Amino acid sequence: MTGPLLAGALVGAGLYLFVRAMFPPRPGLSARLAAFDAARRRDLDDGPRRTSPTFEKVGTLRSRVGTELARYCEARGWKMHSIRADLAITERSLEAFLATKVLLPAAALLFIPVVVAYFALLGAGVSFQVPVWICVFFAALFFFFPDMQLRQEAAGRRQDFRHAVGAFLDLVSMNLAGGRGVPEALMAASNVGDGWAMQRIREALANARITGRTPWQALGGLGEELDIAELRDMAGALALVADDGAQIRKSLAARAASMRSRELSELEGKAGERSQSMLVAQLLLCAAFLVFLAYPALMRVMAA
Repeated sequence: MTGPLLAGALVGAGLYLFVRAMFPPRPGLSARLAAFDAARRRDLDDGPRRTSPTFEKVGTLRSRVGTELARYCEARGWKMHSIRADLAITERSLEAFLATKVLLPAAALLFIPVVVAYFALLGAGVSFQVPVWICVFFAALFFFFPDMQLRQEAAGRRQDFRHAVGAFLDLVSMNLAGGRGVPEALMAASNVGDGWAMQRIREALANARITGRTPWQALGGLGEELDIAELRDMAGALALVADDGAQIRKSLAARAASMRSRELSELEGKAGERSQSMLVAQLLLCAAFLVFLAYPALMRVMAA
């Protein structure tokens, strides 16, 4: 009974997709406005798009699938703020991410005949449903695997970026103490480091000077793009007290100290978790050794 139900579900899904492809629904007003805004942003973006080194060489099929999926999401008005922020901080493109998210499960489903033939060669005697469900399980796993990988990499890079922001705040405070203005202090502090975080801050400040925006607006926009709360808070503080250099110095120094103390507490918490895991592993090892020592004596008692 399960086989006909599964076949009917597959046929129904195929017919539904065929009808949707032949007669696509008309996009609403919000979808049209979202597509118009996305096209305008693409036209205003004169710089090169950021891509990861692993995605620099994208095949024709992958590029076409990713472009079509990105257009579909933009036409539907799907913002995907968290995914876009993770992609921005990992320097990946949305098209490559969407193509990977779709093509990996499709590749897993294409292996259904191979798995069926493998079970037939083994002579396992299982039905057709077992290989199908195995491939469906791996397809679902591959569908969520890019999200998990992206979220893990983005969390690590955000941690590094917060560390760089703490050093940046100290450098800005030192430049303000030397008598420089706020824009000059921000630019001078960003020119000190050569890391990728400092490079992103330096690019944001340079673009703000060209476009006529204030430096704190540029930092706030960068914090929104990368989902870095510390940058947004610093931009808000600079916007509030931009006319009082001494107050800015005190505020930035206090923020840098709080960021360092929070980072230190997080590191201490991680160290405590690792020591606890090591303690549990040692206890399990001792218990296994005691079982190994007591096993011969227990067997003798039970045999007697």
